[in-house]
Amino acid sequence: MDNKEKQILVTVISLFLIFTFYSFYIYYEYIADNFEIINDFMFWGKVFLVIIPVTIVSQILIHIICAIINKAVTKEDIETKTDERDKIINLKAIRISHFIITFGFVVSMVTQAIGMQQHVMFLTWVCFGFIAAIVSELAKIHYYRKGF
Repeated sequence: MDNKEKQILVTVISLFLIFTFYSFYIYYEYIADNFEIINDFMFWGKVFLVIIPVTIVSQILIHIICAIINKAVTKEDIETKTDERDKIINLKAIRISHFIITFGFVVSMVTQAIGMQQHVMFLTWVCFGFIAAIVSELAKIHYYRKGF
């Protein structure tokens, strides 16, 4: 497994852990005590606005720590060059991610069209965003192993 695949694997694992821990935190800290809060749009706005910087900062810190560990263990720097192949693989992964996000948006609108509560729309959108991020990273691994 080369360095790019390792970085992608670290991203997938960290995204999963961040999403899982944040979901449990939100549930046990806010929703478990006051279930009516799930109908509050201000609550959902705050949840989404907090998860974005938390995810970004966590990803940066995790990648820095992994780079330090990789350097200590292998005595090699992580390759930072990207060629045309890397750019094409990223574009293909982004395309897949956009299809999933768009489908998730449509599904979240369908939940509102059939009369479900508003929190179902928000949860659907977040879940499809999480799925899109994971599938995008897994697609990159697939394309790197496939050779393009």
